[in-house]
Amino acid sequence: MNPLITTILLTGLGLGTTITFASSHWLLAWVGLEINTLAIIPLMAQRHHPRAIEATTKYFLAQTAAAAMFLFAGTTNAWITGEWDIQQMTHPLPTTMITLALALKIGLAPLHSWLPEVLQGLELTTGLILSTWQKLAPLIILLQIQPTNTNLLIILGLLSTLIGGWAGLNQTQLRKILAYSSIAHLGWMTLVLPFSPSLTFLTLILYLIMTLSIFLMFKLNNATNINTLATSWTKTPIIISLSPLILLSLGGLPPLSGFMPKWLILNELTKQEMGTLATMAALSALLSLYFYLRLSYAMALTMFPHNHTTSAPWRFTHSQLSLPLATSTALSIFLLPLTPPTIVLLSL
Repeated sequence: MNPLITTILLTGLGLGTTITFASSHWLLAWVGLEINTLAIIPLMAQRHHPRAIEATTKYFLAQTAAAAMFLFAGTTNAWITGEWDIQQMTHPLPTTMITLALALKIGLAPLHSWLPEVLQGLELTTGLILSTWQKLAPLIILLQIQPTNTNLLIILGLLSTLIGGWAGLNQTQLRKILAYSSIAHLGWMTLVLPFSPSLTFLTLILYLIMTLSIFLMFKLNNATNINTLATSWTKTPIIISLSPLILLSLGGLPPLSGFMPKWLILNELTKQEMGTLATMAALSALLSLYFYLRLSYAMALTMFPHNHTTSAPWRFTHSQLSLPLATSTALSIFLLPLTPPTIVLLSL
């Protein structure tokens, strides 16, 4: 794609998200979400392949349905309350509709089925944008309306953590595994959203860092399924030796960075006297940990077979910058000692 066109589209992505961040009017928030969607669709379809076009079409249909429900909910709220202000969402009917519309936009279960199929048809760079940047604007709106629909958010969050872990067990395609990982992490964020929005924001930041690391690592090795991970050791041994730590951090294993948000979320749920909910969330994390361990095993503990019927891929010179990967990898692994000052900041 022409660099000028790519720059315009990326600027549109940033503009749409910024408009949604800054808006307090339902119509303006909807406009920001639509600019965001229309900017990413050409990026998704830039690879002229039937699978990419199919993924783009599925994404467009899912986002169109969510946008229509979003606008209808905003109009219904204005009809009932006479207000277009986002903070005036008080009636249960438009609140439920808007929550479900935003859940469809970011891929929360049970409205998640489009996300793995779409991500599977995209390049890793576009998939990274879809898994990170595209989640920001809907989550900001959820943060603004969250006090009025606690039970619905808890149900969506618990279903997402369970389905995100369970459905990822039998996958062999890395992009689908990352899609179910995204669903599970969004479930954790939604689960604690009614009780501690600042903790949701912390979880989002760490999720963005860890997801950036793993996508850049897969892109560096040009890996799209589990079998190709076995050849990665010969190409980039240092990165592959660190990759299991990133994956285990995504799974929330101590003493890595990903343990901090899960620990704080379980602590918050226990404070709210929701021990059963915290137990189910912790058990769902074990499901996700299984397929992270599976990827770690494929990368670090298997050797590509050296025989006449198979051949390893060529080692080409990489044009990818190593500084973002190095920075995000370090943050994904070593942030746990910052937990005490983080707890102090959350309590302010």
